Amino acid sequence: MNLRKFLAMFFVGGALLLTSCSDDDDSTPVNDEELITTMLVTLTDGTDTVTLRFYDEDGADGPTEPVPTVSGGPLKASTTYAGSISVLNESEDPAENVNEEIEGEADEHQFFYVTNDLGITTAYTDQECDYNEDPCEGSNARPVGLTFTLTTTEDTGAGKLRVVLRHEPNKDATGVSTGDITNAGGDPDIDWTFDIGVE
Repeated sequence: MNLRKFLAMFFVGGALLLTSCSDDDDSTPVNDEELITTMLVTLTDGTDTVTLRFYDEDGADGPTEPVPTVSGGPLKASTTYAGSISVLNESEDPAENVNEEIEGEADEHQFFYVTNDLGITTAYTDQECDYNEDPCEGSNARPVGLTFTLTTTEDTGAGKLRVVLRHEPNKDATGVSTGDITNAGGDPDIDWTFDIGVE
């Protein structure tokens, strides 16, 4: 091997080494997902309150099975309930309110309420602009789902309500703004189906 080839290989190798070192020094902060242990769905008709609680002490990746509870139920037939969501990390003391992160990144989060049972319908009552200072127009008027309504029909019996929080869904996809999860994409931060009843 002559000197010219040796020097060329030396410089290429050195450049690769420097490039790999500079990549190792990347100090870009990683936005870790919050641990969610608890979700409380509160439904009130102005007189009575029904609470759906999901508790998973070690989060979605832990071995402990989640514990769901429904209290104050069943729901009443032909009634509209005002709904709200509270998401917590109760592994911290005091418990961390994950709602604050959802509100701060409202454009990257959306709740979905999925049910085909008993004619129950839901509708969003909040928008991204409720959590920032920008005007309620265009993309800033897209729903988040921390508040909503749930309306029962005259049908009674047992049903299910699936509550899903998606991170970075495609909020502009067909149906997403009205709560259709089909085209939403994104990653589930929480996904649980509650057994509910209507009387």
